[in-house]
Amino acid sequence: MSEKETLLDLLMANPQEFVSGEEISRRLAVSRTAVWKQINKLREAGYEFEAVPHKGYRILRKPERLDTLSLVKALKTTAMGQKIKILETVSSTQEEARMMAETGSPEGSLVIAEEQTGGKGRMGRKWYSPKGKGVWMSLVLRPKQPMHYMPQLTLMTGVAVCRAVRKVAGVMAGLKWPNDLLVNGRKISGILLESAAEDEYVRYCIAGIGISVNLDAEDYPEELAGIATSLKIESGESIDRTALIAAVLEEFEILYQLYQQEGFGPIATLWEALSVTLGKPVTVNTARGTVMGIAEKLDDSGALLVATGEGTHVPIFSGDVELKR
Repeated sequence: MSEKETLLDLLMANPQEFVSGEEISRRLAVSRTAVWKQINKLREAGYEFEAVPHKGYRILRKPERLDTLSLVKALKTTAMGQKIKILETVSSTQEEARMMAETGSPEGSLVIAEEQTGGKGRMGRKWYSPKGKGVWMSLVLRPKQPMHYMPQLTLMTGVAVCRAVRKVAGVMAGLKWPNDLLVNGRKISGILLESAAEDEYVRYCIAGIGISVNLDAEDYPEELAGIATSLKIESGESIDRTALIAAVLEEFEILYQLYQQEGFGPIATLWEALSVTLGKPVTVNTARGTVMGIAEKLDDSGALLVATGEGTHVPIFSGDVELKR
């Protein structure tokens, strides 16, 4: 049995009582410094402790672990999530899902990780994905459509996640074009769609979804402080990740069927109703330069139309949008 497992056994034997650092040190035959290091490792894994001088430590909360059986019981879908793979630590769920797609896994196959060490965002950015604190997942899709329609699926995925977050956490998240969810101006979720094509048609698509669920303020690295937040921070309570995943998949399936039957029009209307971008002054950094103006609406392709003055509307197909306050 490892030191970490022995330490957990000691603390869980009488969870309401404190166990002194001296007692832990004696039972594990390690130094007090080693005890402190093991406590910090457990904190990183999602355990919460109360530490009181001269009394010791006691466990306040164990991390919620995702498991396939509980998730299957919570699902109300017919296709999305019917094949589920839950992993402890991966570099990226996008890569795991891509391998599943390449080997023939059906549409709706889902990969979830407790932790990502190399989670991906747009434009090669890294997505922060600590263990046991969020929803880090990728969904295999096989839409029968040309590649140039893929931005529409990104926006549709955003609507699904936003509706699920509002329903499960009661947090009024809003959509920032093209793929972020914000709460009070801070990022709570990001979406990344990656596709493989053949003859300009989609062979498969991987929808990556990252949601910061139960992170505390101190969990974030310094560079994210002030620009990122979590459902726990915003709601004041821990959120059931299983219920949230099930809600995202349910909303996604409803919207995906709507999109296949009626096209992008109804999706665009839903996106615009949840948007925190439209009607705001924006600066958009694109490969062709910077565009400044008022974000007005989506066009039929999903591009953001920015009014730059004198009746000119510039369609933005790809770029970083900065909202002016």
